[in-house]
Amino acid sequence: MEAVKQKNPSPKGTVMIQSESKWKKFAKNFPVHKYYYLLMIPGLLTLLLFRYAPMGGIIIAFKDFKIAEGIFGSPWAGLHWFKMLFSNSQFTRVLYNTIYISLSKLVFGFPMPIILAIMINEVKNVPLKRSIQSIVYLPHFISWVVIGGILFSMLSPTVGILSIFGFSKNPLLEPSNFRTLIVLSDIWKEAGWGTVVYLAAITGISEELYEAATIDGANRFQKIWYITLPSIASTIAVLLILRTGTLLTAGFDQLYVLQSPATMDVGDVLDTFVYRYGLAQGRFSFATAAGLFQSVVGLILVSISNMFARRMGQDGIL
Repeated sequence: MEAVKQKNPSPKGTVMIQSESKWKKFAKNFPVHKYYYLLMIPGLLTLLLFRYAPMGGIIIAFKDFKIAEGIFGSPWAGLHWFKMLFSNSQFTRVLYNTIYISLSKLVFGFPMPIILAIMINEVKNVPLKRSIQSIVYLPHFISWVVIGGILFSMLSPTVGILSIFGFSKNPLLEPSNFRTLIVLSDIWKEAGWGTVVYLAAITGISEELYEAATIDGANRFQKIWYITLPSIASTIAVLLILRTGTLLTAGFDQLYVLQSPATMDVGDVLDTFVYRYGLAQGRFSFATAAGLFQSVVGLILVSISNMFARRMGQDGIL
């Protein structure tokens, strides 16, 4: 019996040995990589201060928060703010608009950085390649306030481009065109910036694979289909999982700048709705309850999409 016990140590002991070996390995490698750990400190502090520390404010969603009384001094309200959110007469319409616009951006916008990154990678002239990269990155650094002014001016039927073709109304003021322009303007602004990650992933692909494909007689499109796309599949899966978690976040800045009373029925999303009925009116508990609802739904969607990604053979994020 004693021999059996010695040959089959307890799982707990195995875990302790493994954890100790990990710590020993970390202590051994720390002097070698100490400067990398030092570079991590600002990012970790930022993450703790602006992401994890504010999580304590979630309790506001369950209280009748008063600034004068503070978080802990405010009385409990239970699920009052959630009931007010879900029972609001506009909640169903706002939720539908949010999901519709987010899904449209996901379906039409998510593939664009992949396509653009592959096209840029196929450019062999290095100066031209860098120029194209700079041009497609530039819109990301322009605020939606500026872009909104540009769009309204360009689509104006009096002084814009559309005046040449005899349009009598700005398409941004027409509900039938509003969502389409929202998706297109978002693609134009963010597609270039999204190529950064994919270009980095493509750069890591071994050139030997392309050389072997060339010897086998593969053309350019076959190389893209059988080498490039499978090699960056894990990157695509991770970014798709993260993007799925933002399904209830259609983009506050863009919608707040571009929407108008004429397009409120089709352009009012959960973020703008919460801003009007929560923050603008000082009902911080209401806004927190809506934010918590978005976060919970996002967590569920990320978990489900991660599960599907793992079943399809990808690593996922969890």
